[in-house]
Amino acid sequence: MRNGSAAENRPVLSLSKVSKRFGGVVAANEVSFNLYAGEVLGLIGPNGAGKTTLINLITGVTPADEGVITLFERDVTKLPTHTRAKLGIVRTFQHPRILDRCDVYTNLAVGADLASRRRAATRSGRQARLEQLLELAGLDEVNLRDPIDKLSYGQQKLLEVVRAMLSEPVVLLLDEPAAGLNRAEMAHIVKLISLATADKIAVLLIEHAMDLVMSICHRVTVLNFGQQITTGSPAEVQNDPQVIQAYLGGAASAAR
Repeated sequence: MRNGSAAENRPVLSLSKVSKRFGGVVAANEVSFNLYAGEVLGLIGPNGAGKTTLINLITGVTPADEGVITLFERDVTKLPTHTRAKLGIVRTFQHPRILDRCDVYTNLAVGADLASRRRAATRSGRQARLEQLLELAGLDEVNLRDPIDKLSYGQQKLLEVVRAMLSEPVVLLLDEPAAGLNRAEMAHIVKLISLATADKIAVLLIEHAMDLVMSICHRVTVLNFGQQITTGSPAEVQNDPQVIQAYLGGAASAAR
């Protein structure tokens, strides 16, 4: 039971029996969960479990075959991707998708532009937000006019999270943000996610680093071949016999 007012208890994002098949392959089979403001919900599962497919369904990149996706109780199941983004559903990718022919500032401006279109922040507010995010990401010493290829892979991944948060999302979908990062860079990811939750952003986190998942997530959903095994606290998930059999017991860390 969540504490607080009725408005605080209202889910930001809800999936109800969402399903997707690719031919004979079931990528998502009646997946259902709620995601709340200021919460980090981990999404884990073995290779081929359907984790990234689920993000594609939420963002509209892939249409759902069945089920309903709602944002603040508004049905967004059939809305196009750009409309969902304007409503505040924002994602990152396992491999950063950046404008590789542009400088750092231009890449960041994409997120600021989306916030402007959504009227989510003033110009002065966006500048202050940018400075705060760059500091938390360890990118405050980066020359924003440098070409993007001057950044390391880890810095580019952190930059993508900063860009996503600059758009002032209501739902932030993170697809393996710590993959390929060193310990120091992972610490910056934790700081950024902590800021997101403090700002009441609802976060869905796909991640293979189990230490990170179990330490930062409020709840965890486990998928296996598109089937939702369980959703619960990190402790409940770690001790679930089905999870141990299908996933945690068979690998040291989550893999795709």
